[in-house]
Amino acid sequence: MASAGKIIKCKAAVAWEPNKPLVIEEIEVAPPEANEVRIKIVATGVCHTDLYHLFEGMHKDGFPTVLGHEGAGIVESVGPGVTEFQPGDKVIPLFISQCRECRFCKSPKTNQCEQGWAAHRYDAMASIATRFTCKGKKVLQFMGTSTFSEYTVMNQIAVAKIDPAAPLDKVCLLGCGVCTGFGAAVNTAKVEPDSTCAVFGLGAVGLAAVMGCKAAGAKRIFAVDINPDKFEKAKVFGATDFVNPNDHSKPISQVLAEMTGGGVDYSLECVGNVEIMRSALESCVVGWGVSVIVGWTELKDLATRPVQLMVGRTWKGCLFGGFKSKDGVTQMVKAYLDKKVMVDEFITHNMTLDQINDAIELMKGGKCIRTVLSVSPK
Repeated sequence: MASAGKIIKCKAAVAWEPNKPLVIEEIEVAPPEANEVRIKIVATGVCHTDLYHLFEGMHKDGFPTVLGHEGAGIVESVGPGVTEFQPGDKVIPLFISQCRECRFCKSPKTNQCEQGWAAHRYDAMASIATRFTCKGKKVLQFMGTSTFSEYTVMNQIAVAKIDPAAPLDKVCLLGCGVCTGFGAAVNTAKVEPDSTCAVFGLGAVGLAAVMGCKAAGAKRIFAVDINPDKFEKAKVFGATDFVNPNDHSKPISQVLAEMTGGGVDYSLECVGNVEIMRSALESCVVGWGVSVIVGWTELKDLATRPVQLMVGRTWKGCLFGGFKSKDGVTQMVKAYLDKKVMVDEFITHNMTLDQINDAIELMKGGKCIRTVLSVSPK
């Protein structure tokens, strides 16, 4: 392409400081260096983790930044040493890398990787390395991705090449939310056929967890949320029962225990709230219950009484649904194209990058499941 090797000036939504609206700015995106690819972002979802960084985490070293980590696009150019990708490839940027060489990548027990931004500055949710500048200032790449920009530059270990038939304005959601929830049920909880499950929180990640529980063959899936409007959506993905904690005077763990004869086999917390994480654990049956922490937070400590675990429950956590990122995203895109997983059904709103602050308000108010932003023309 004519732009290869040159700085690209393009539009991006810049978060200059925490707790403030994003600003559409012209930024400069440097050419890819060794082992890097520059990607034209076509579409991106807006995820709660973007809002967490902006309004809750607010880490002083995490700004200014370009948010967004749930995108899909087309390779514009590649740097020296890149053999896996070429211009024109359809790709999904990954916030967890897969170098395939470190001890974690070589282990079937984890999807973590010793390379990439998360190995060094996970608290600030960005590495110091960035290819973005705006008004003469360095702008960080959020979670190594920054999909709220028309162009981004990423290390090739954090990019998945996908089927050219995949619609980018749909499969962008496989860059985070859908894989995170679905994988938490299938890969991490390892939900078994004829089991009972409870999913706490019915945003996109929770609904994907419901879909994962159904795919694994669960016979009863309790969807737990304080917003009753979410149940019809949860039914689409396989929920059989809806429980609103506000409708009960007892703790939700007691309510579920009474409904299931002692508690569910599996529970998944998809909110990022430590009190709900505790409730989810205590909603599991003694002896073999498994509870998975899926929602992200770094702000509070987690607590329960030791006996809750001593009686045989297991408490687990996962990032990105336990998927090894390059492999998992490619597989999930194929599963979507083969109509084995739903993606379109998560999308409630379509907007443009210029409307990013409206999309954020929709999510803050619980008025959407996923908004997909059109970033660049296809």
